[in-house]
Amino acid sequence: MRSETARAVRAPLLRWYRKNARDLPWRRMRDPYAIWVSEVMLQQTTVGAVLPYYARFLERFPDVASLARASEDDVLAQWTGLGYYRRARALRLGAAAVVLRHGGRVPGDVEALRTLPGIGRYTAGAIASVAFGLPAPIVDGNVKRVFARLFALPGEGAALERRCWPIAETLVRGLHPGDFNQAVMELGALVCTPKAPNCLACPVASHCAASCAGRQAEFPAPAPRKTIRNRRLAAAWVERRGRVLLVRRSAGGSLRGTWDVPAVAIEGKETAATALTRASFAPGKALTRVTHTILTTRFALEVVAAKAPAGRGRDRLWIEPSKLGEIATSGATMKIARAVLPQKRSQADKPSGSSAGSSPRKL
Repeated sequence: MRSETARAVRAPLLRWYRKNARDLPWRRMRDPYAIWVSEVMLQQTTVGAVLPYYARFLERFPDVASLARASEDDVLAQWTGLGYYRRARALRLGAAAVVLRHGGRVPGDVEALRTLPGIGRYTAGAIASVAFGLPAPIVDGNVKRVFARLFALPGEGAALERRCWPIAETLVRGLHPGDFNQAVMELGALVCTPKAPNCLACPVASHCAASCAGRQAEFPAPAPRKTIRNRRLAAAWVERRGRVLLVRRSAGGSLRGTWDVPAVAIEGKETAATALTRASFAPGKALTRVTHTILTTRFALEVVAAKAPAGRGRDRLWIEPSKLGEIATSGATMKIARAVLPQKRSQADKPSGSSAGSSPRKL
């Protein structure tokens, strides 16, 4: 890329960013730890979804040392609702590595950052450029889309990403590399959107190959449609003394939380009750059905009231339904609770007899 092209893109994009950037909490500071937390939270998640979690997480774990000292369960409890709990586990392990290897100070060197658990090329570049002002490139989904249109880059997925990194390395060199990186991402989020990009509001539209050719919709090339796999699960809603049974998910389990309602695969033509019986549960009344999609798998969950097999241990947890949001659970478990609990309340409010004077009883 010629230097005049880089200057023609950088200057107007930085001016646009300073005028139009959203006021986000992680942009009001240069604390590398806080920026690291924001970048991890924002992976595969929207800004709107992250905002309420971000402040709460930093209040509970204000620095690297406090996160490194925390138990995994405590960290995951603060992450509940954001999903993709592997990110939170890696963040905690990364904090522990910073304490062990760097005396509790997040390193500013890109290569040192990339040795930490959960930090790849993108996250290292974001921390180094935004927190430390280093000319470290970044490429995420928004950046790929902007560059694909700006330079009419062919390909999609990994092939497109490989073409974007050299461009990012060139463009980030100059004043305010952190602002520039954020400007490209902000342009992708607000203007150069996946559908119906607002080219009239784009500060670099006159330099955009796709826009000038009227081919914005062709870039980036559409990714092949993923095949959705359908799976049926029988979920056991087990209550005892006002508490619901959750089990700790195994590493190869179906649902992606740490604590979930017990669930087993429904095989072939068997019923949910038969599947639960096979897993040593005593099934009762069918309660509800919910669907939940994780990546390319769509789960159809048939929820059945049941009694659990005898057992105790660290892999079981009895919890009041009102406190489900305080621990790390999957989105599927929360959907099940939202579907089942109103039924329970409705049944509890029904009168016990037909006479007008009878009083309600709880089941």
